[in-house]
Amino acid sequence: MSGFSRCLTGCLGVALLLSASMAQEPALPTGLAPSSPEPALPSGLDMPKPSEPALPAGLDAPAAPSEPALPAGLGAPDGGQKLAAPRERRLPEGLSGFWETRGGARLQDDPYEKAASIGETRLQLQLDRAGEKAALKVVGDFLYDPVLNEHDVDLEDGDGWLDLRQANLLLRPASFMDLKLGRQINTWGTGDMLFINDLFPKDWNSYFIGRDDEYLKAPSDSLKASLFSDWANLDLIYSPRFDSDRFIDGRRISYWNGALGRRAGRDATVSADKPDDTFRDDEWAARLYRTLGSYEIAAYGYDGFWKSPAGSDPRTGRATFPRLQVFGASGRGPFAKGILSLETGWYRSADDLSGDDPFVRNSELRYLVGYEQELARDLTGGIQYYVEQMLDYDDYRRALPPGMRAADEYRQVVTLRLTKLLMSQNLQVGVFLYFSPTDRDAYLRPKASYKIDDHWIAEVGGNIFVGEDDHTFFGQFERANNIYASLRYGF
Repeated sequence: MSGFSRCLTGCLGVALLLSASMAQEPALPTGLAPSSPEPALPSGLDMPKPSEPALPAGLDAPAAPSEPALPAGLGAPDGGQKLAAPRERRLPEGLSGFWETRGGARLQDDPYEKAASIGETRLQLQLDRAGEKAALKVVGDFLYDPVLNEHDVDLEDGDGWLDLRQANLLLRPASFMDLKLGRQINTWGTGDMLFINDLFPKDWNSYFIGRDDEYLKAPSDSLKASLFSDWANLDLIYSPRFDSDRFIDGRRISYWNGALGRRAGRDATVSADKPDDTFRDDEWAARLYRTLGSYEIAAYGYDGFWKSPAGSDPRTGRATFPRLQVFGASGRGPFAKGILSLETGWYRSADDLSGDDPFVRNSELRYLVGYEQELARDLTGGIQYYVEQMLDYDDYRRALPPGMRAADEYRQVVTLRLTKLLMSQNLQVGVFLYFSPTDRDAYLRPKASYKIDDHWIAEVGGNIFVGEDDHTFFGQFERANNIYASLRYGF
């Protein structure tokens, strides 16, 4: 591990030791309880601090379950002296987590990958400590993964026996400002599993192999400043070193390799030249937002790099991350009987402004409109329409080398989500569908989870890809079709 990675890992150990020594401290004042992700604002603010936007459906982590009731029979026996109930074992204050085992298998043979799509056991420990002016949050996952079978820790890629999800300190230097420093998971925008102005790293391998939806969001090492006023609120996020997506590279899922003209996997993993100079290869992201009546509107800006490889070096054949700036806007609020969402973004490909470099992705315009509504008791539905429009398309076509496959000028995707709660809302069944009429491919995500009691949750699901062509986005993953099951114990 790098020195930075060792430092973060050491922070996790120190934080856990601190939590044990602080277990007997008196309870915090109301509003500063560790169950709250952030301490309450001081009194006297003119405008209450707005809450963080909700994560897209499915990305929120399960809440820590309550303590179990004492077994029957521990009360006073008939006709005898009342017996004292044994002391309950308690975790140190602010410490929670879960243990989970999750396994899955491919539905057809893939000559370039293992038959198992996922097979891992995971222990997550979460520490929350809050004070009047500061709050500490540390979330670490300890896991054993025989499928990838790489146990050396790489905190950037999430490989190895430790995935440090969060390790940050929240400070409140003034009533109008919050500062969060360290490893954190950020999200904004209005899309449901579709992202335009959310330029924070994603883990597409986790999403496609059947991990919990929360693992689609990968962590960033950043400084976040949140400023609040009566007129509007501003979030600024600075990452001193580029945090890329955990993209499909062939180690877990086979993909379309244009150079080979076929699917490839472990036989031809993606080699990428990732920008990694601290303070030189940095990223900025900004969101200015406010509420008008029942509607939240926002403007966004980003300066950094394409999050997944969007170019290649013709001399070496290695994948590259070209420079990227994004400017966008969104709106969300009630419409008819549901919620309407609108979002757009201009992707300015700074390394190919004229669009005539076939080895760098062109600039794009992206659009998203979504609507969600309760269709019946405990049944909700949502639909989205998403478009990617390539700019300078004629220049792009003229510059293509002979024999190189041309991308479409427009790519359209429609999504549908249905979720039903049953059995006193302990059973949740749902399906999420992506369908692209332009690529003629689709991706289906059925899932059912059952809350056995306050601690145990069982889940089954699948990832199904279909497509007419091997080179389209979802069509290339047809050999990754899989089903999975998991059992989680929360504490």
